[in-house]
Order: sequence, then C-alpha cells, then structure tokens
Amino acid sequence: MAALVTGAQQGIGRACALALAAAGHDVAVNWLDDEAAAEAVAAGIRAAGRRALLVRGDVGTAAGCAAIVQAALDGLGRLDVLVNNAGIFPRVPFLDMTEAEWDQVLDVNLKGSAFCAQAAARAMVTAGRPGVILNLASAAVRGAPLGVHYSATKNGVVGLTRSMALALAEHRIRVNAIAPGLTDTAQPRYGNSDAEVRAMGAALPLGRLGRPEDIADLAVFLASDRAEWITGQVYHINGGGYLA
Repeated sequence: MAALVTGAQQGIGRACALALAAAGHDVAVNWLDDEAAAEAVAAGIRAAGRRALLVRGDVGTAAGCAAIVQAALDGLGRLDVLVNNAGIFPRVPFLDMTEAEWDQVLDVNLKGSAFCAQAAARAMVTAGRPGVILNLASAAVRGAPLGVHYSATKNGVVGLTRSMALALAEHRIRVNAIAPGLTDTAQPRYGNSDAEVRAMGAALPLGRLGRPEDIADLAVFLASDRAEWITGQVYHINGGGYLA
C-alpha cells in the first residue's frame, strides 16, 4: 500500500505520514519550503520499515497537483491513499482583505485539494484498484473572523468531499473529511503566545489541545479496510469545542 500526504513536512501532515507508515504504507512526503523537516519525516517512515519518497511541490496550481501525484506514482509504483493536508491560514481582517489574499488561500486550500484528488483518483481508476481520499477541513467551518477566506475554503472542502464521494463511489474510491479543532501545531501560535494557546486548550471540554497524532489516528482508521463502508462523511475532532 502507498500513500501521498500533502504538506507533510510538519504538524498534522507529518503525523499522518508517520502513522500511515506505522500502519504499513509506503509514503510520499510532499513538502514545499523546509527540506530538513521533510527529511526528518522520511527518516521516521524508514525507521518504521517502509519506503519514503520526498516530493517537493506547490499544490496551488492544477499543474503542480498533477506533478506531485505523478512523482508519487513514479516513485512508489502505486497510490492507494491521498491525504489532502496542505493548507494556509494567513489572518486578515475581512474589511482589509485583498483579492490577492483571497485567491492565494482558495488556490492552496480548495483548488489544491480538488486537483490533487482528481489526479489521484484518475490514477486509482486507471489501476483498477479501490482507493481512499481524505480531505482536511477545519472547525473553522463555523466561521473565523480573521479568516473569512480560510473558512470559505474549509466549507468548500466539505462540499467537495461530499460531491467527490458520490462521483467516485462507482470506482470504489472512498472520500471523507477530517475537521480538526485547536491542535498543537504552528498554526494556532500565529498571533498567540504559547501560554495563550494552552489556555485555549484548557478551556475545551476535554481540557487540552488536540495532538497531531489524534488526527492521524483517525486518518489511519478511515484509510483502512475497517472503514470500507464509510464515505462522504465529515469527522469533527476537537475535544468538544465544536459540536457538529
């Protein structure tokens, strides 16, 4: 089995790559701007006894998505699982948001998810094997005052997931979304101190920040045969901070 994880150099993507390797997958590690971090993820995959492939690329264009998927196929020989994790969340007040800022977030978060999924699904259909596509949504589907563009993309990912699940079911390709809440990554620290982030975690019903591994564990389950009758669903994993 082989998986491609986009934006896997850190955070949730890193955790998903390592967890999939531990579950028996060879993993293509897509990265953009930190080769040392990506190499460290690859080393962890190899330590689990699986093959690791580094794939540098930007998901912000359809051509970039196609190239990333093709590199994964060329390097690993097959593709069974895609985790659409790459994303950006630049904070900006809505009244100050520019067209360029809007376009950048939609290109990476929504267009990137759509066209990586399209390229991966085409490869799965051509191979004649079932497959799994997992899209990262967010608790921000409920709204984010400094992330109107971000929230729009994550709501778009939910619609994308449901529609792709219907479109690809005949090919035995399952499509689901994971919507993390406040998770202990670099993202919530943008504009917040470490103490502030931990205080937000302590205020959650379950009393702590999410860990990247919490999300990765769910990804491994959804990628497995144990979830073979699950498609088109959105899983909120947030310590009770948002009850969908």
